[in-house]
Amino acid sequence: MAEYKTPVLIIGSGPAGYTAGIYAARSGLKPIIVSGEQIGGQLTITNMIENFPGFPQPISGSQLMDDMRRQAENVGVKIIHDKIVEIDFNTRPFECSSEHHNLFSGDSLIIATGASARWLGLKNETKYRGFGVSVCATCDGFFFKGQNVAVVGGGNTAAEEALFLSNYASFVTLIHRRDSLRADNALQERIKKNRKIAIEWDSVVEDIIGTDTPLSVTGIKIKNVKTDQVKTIHVNGIFIAIGHQPNTDIFKNSLDMDPQGYILTKPNSTMTNIAGVFAAGDVQNPRFRQAIVAAGSGCMAAMEAESYLLKKNQDY
Repeated sequence: MAEYKTPVLIIGSGPAGYTAGIYAARSGLKPIIVSGEQIGGQLTITNMIENFPGFPQPISGSQLMDDMRRQAENVGVKIIHDKIVEIDFNTRPFECSSEHHNLFSGDSLIIATGASARWLGLKNETKYRGFGVSVCATCDGFFFKGQNVAVVGGGNTAAEEALFLSNYASFVTLIHRRDSLRADNALQERIKKNRKIAIEWDSVVEDIIGTDTPLSVTGIKIKNVKTDQVKTIHVNGIFIAIGHQPNTDIFKNSLDMDPQGYILTKPNSTMTNIAGVFAAGDVQNPRFRQAIVAAGSGCMAAMEAESYLLKKNQDY
């Protein structure tokens, strides 16, 4: 077992965590990042990114996260590949135990554990992830310009994804397991009026079809749950929009959260209900889920942690 101590302990290694580390390190706070089990976060499963400022050419999500990691290390961030499994919020400094039986203590905490997309659980869903299977239309929609795509889901996210994709795709098929959408009425009306969107009611995806060389989606098999009829739809991309799950289980009963489990922060701030604990990125933002937004909130968290530590030291 090893022990690590730092003024700023950052839990999570996506855009929010790396950005928080970069800003904290440049402020001389010697931050430590505990990476978590998915180093680089959700962005590492995104094939190509065209909307992150500063990159005139598309960049893969894994490459962007690798660049952020190297930048963080270059400015002095210590990155430990481990996973925090338990936190004592009653001690000062905060004490965190890890999966590898290491002990981390931080005068302040920045939580950037992100959120995980809910998947359908199909075998080929993993195979074609990043090669036609996506959970982010804003990230990947442009790559399906002039092609047929499908969206799975019936809530606001699915409706918004379908409408967004209709700006690029030739045709969008929205697949929903029920006979009515859960999306807001305004979104439903927009879908009804959009000639490039059709809905397959009472249907679920049974399989994703594609090629091996190159890896590419060519279609999906869907089943009507009322008639058991199975049919194949030819699409080049499928977007899973059945929700996200914030990675906040270990913070329950300690930090204030909304009903979905996202950490609540004070208005225009990353501060949580516990002094010295900050939350940044998708773990506290269920709406936007964009890398640039997560990075911005990571910057905010680092600056607020610095202010907290400065005031804390002045009080002694």
